Amino acid sequence: MTEAIPAIELDGVVKEYLSHGETVQAVKGVSLAIGEGEFFSLLGPSGCGKTTTMRMIAGFEEPTKGVVKLHGQDVTDVPPNKRDINMVFQSYALFPHMNVWENVAFGLRRRKIAETEIKQRVGEILEIVDLTGREKRRPREMSGGQQQRVALARALVNRPRALLLDEPLGALDLKLRQLMQIELKRIQREVGITFVYVTHDQNEALTMSDRIAVMNDGLVEQLAGPREIYERPATKFVAGFIGTSNLLSGTVDSINGSAAVVRLGAEDRILVAGPSAAGETVDLTVRPEKITISTEQPEGELSVVRGTVNEVVYLGTYNSYAVGLADGAEIMVFQQNANDSSVTAERGDTVWLSWQPQHSYAL
Repeated sequence: MTEAIPAIELDGVVKEYLSHGETVQAVKGVSLAIGEGEFFSLLGPSGCGKTTTMRMIAGFEEPTKGVVKLHGQDVTDVPPNKRDINMVFQSYALFPHMNVWENVAFGLRRRKIAETEIKQRVGEILEIVDLTGREKRRPREMSGGQQQRVALARALVNRPRALLLDEPLGALDLKLRQLMQIELKRIQREVGITFVYVTHDQNEALTMSDRIAVMNDGLVEQLAGPREIYERPATKFVAGFIGTSNLLSGTVDSINGSAAVVRLGAEDRILVAGPSAAGETVDLTVRPEKITISTEQPEGELSVVRGTVNEVVYLGTYNSYAVGLADGAEIMVFQQNANDSSVTAERGDTVWLSWQPQHSYAL
């Protein structure tokens, strides 16, 4: 059985700039392969190299070193208009004097496609992005979410083999952005082409992606599916950047079966898989929603730490507790509001925090 050729492949891609006489590396040797029909996200903070990486895929930037391949073909030196990909930017760049139909048909008309085919293709794509009946509207008469769909339709009507999206939802308000995340995933599934999505928003990447490359300082720190990245972060940076995570450090006291016992204080015990020798210093993480908070010391084979509630914040669906430990560390706990009396502890209370051994993860 022959292995499928990736839709997009980067091999040792480096991008250097000259800044004030010094060479700055924006991308430091990125290698990855994106599958045909995959929704792939490049995720990271501002300045991590994700947009530069996407611009090299599109052909707007040329790599200093390395190779860019599209569907097995080396396109490192091929200009953007000769690559079978389209790009959607945060500013939708719609033509204000044209209506929806004319905006979407623009690229097809430039390629001198027959009018009957243009009518069919524009009609099909407007149906997919749920804009049927709005063909005669101008961009200024539309909401941000509708303008976003027009920009998508205009890119997709050309039937590119891949679509690159650079922070396309950044200008929308939170509720509309969340709706558009689900819409984008639906559209991608319907058209069946490869989407490469650049974002700094972790929730956005977790909601939509088949796989995520988490970038930091020009490098890919972890490349995996959303669940793997959230539940098993590979580095301290990934653990801290994706969602809320408690980062703790301690010394292995003993080995208990397949788990190491890490001590933070006299009464504190954390069970974690990974370390293999007593005396080893270990950095570990545990997610706030995995932790149970109680006023009595729990029993059983659990990770258990004692602390004082520094803050309680009511957040509608859950309460957030900041619990200070004896060594000065602070642990965040999220407790679901399953009933009206779900507040377990108040500020200043001494509490016990506990969680299952598999929810401690050594970094």
